[in-house]
Amino acid sequence: MKLIILDRDGVINHDRDDFVKSVDEWVPLEGSMDAIAFLTEAGYTIAVATNQSGIGRKYFTVQELTEMHNKMHKLAQQAGGQIDGIWFCPHTAEDNCACRKPQPGMINDIIDRFDAKPEETYMVGDSLRDLQAIERAGGKPILVLTGKGKKTLSEQGDQLPEQTQIFDDLMAFSQYMMQLESEKSA
Repeated sequence: MKLIILDRDGVINHDRDDFVKSVDEWVPLEGSMDAIAFLTEAGYTIAVATNQSGIGRKYFTVQELTEMHNKMHKLAQQAGGQIDGIWFCPHTAEDNCACRKPQPGMINDIIDRFDAKPEETYMVGDSLRDLQAIERAGGKPILVLTGKGKKTLSEQGDQLPEQTQIFDDLMAFSQYMMQLESEKSA
C-alpha cells in the first residue's frame, strides 16, 4: 500500500487566520487538485488528516465541514484524482485528545485503515505539528512552503524532524514522487 497523508488547510486549500468556516471560504490552492490527480495516477492512496478545532470552538458545524469536504472530493475527482478518506479531529488543544496533531492517533488510524507500513507512509503538512505526528507514527515528514510552511521553516526550522523533506508546494512534491515512481519502473 502506497499511502500519502495530506494536511488540509495550507496544503490543499488556502488557510485563514480566522478558520475556514464554510464551503465558500474553502478555496483550493493553485495546482493542488492536479497534484492529487498526479499522485492518484501514480498509484498512491490519498488520505487527509486535518485538525478542525473550529468545530469544538463552535465556529462551524460538522455539517458545514462535510460540505467543504464534499467540495474537495468533487474538485479532486474533476481533476482526475481520488481522495480515499478524510479524518478530522474536532477537539481543541485544551481537550488533550489522542487524535489532534501533533499526537499520532489520527495518523495511526489512517495507517491501520489502509493496512500501510508506517515507514513507507508520507505526511505532507505546513506546520510542525503535522510533521511531529507522522514522525511519532514512524512515517516520512514532508514540509510544503504554502500556508504556514514558510513561517514554520523560519521560526521552527531547528525543530523539524531530522528526515523532513521540504518542497515549495504539493505540486512540487507530487512531481518528485512521480519521478521516484518512474525511476522504480525504469
